[in-house]
Amino acid sequence: MELIIGLLSGALGGNVAGKAIGGINQGTLINSLAGVVGGGLGGTILGMVTGAGAATGGMDISSIISQIAGGGVGGGVVLAIVSMIRNKMS
Repeated sequence: MELIIGLLSGALGGNVAGKAIGGINQGTLINSLAGVVGGGLGGTILGMVTGAGAATGGMDISSIISQIAGGGVGGGVVLAIVSMIRNKMS
C-alpha cells in the first residue's frame, strides 16, 4: 500500500512541479513518468530514513502523510533532473 501511495503522489508531484516551474515542464506524460519514478524512490528512501511504517505495517496516519510527502517531493526532484538532462541534450 505504501508503494501505491508513493507512486500516485509522485505522479501528482511531478505534474504540479512541472506546472509550477515552467522551465522544467516536459508535458503531462513525461511529468507523470518522472514523478512515478521519483515517487517510488522518494517514498521508499524517506520511509527508510524516518523508519515510518516499520513497526505498524505502514497504515497509520503519520506513515501515510510521510509517503505522500516523500512521493511528491521525489517526483518533483526527478522531474527537475530529467528536465535538466533533456535540456542539455538539445
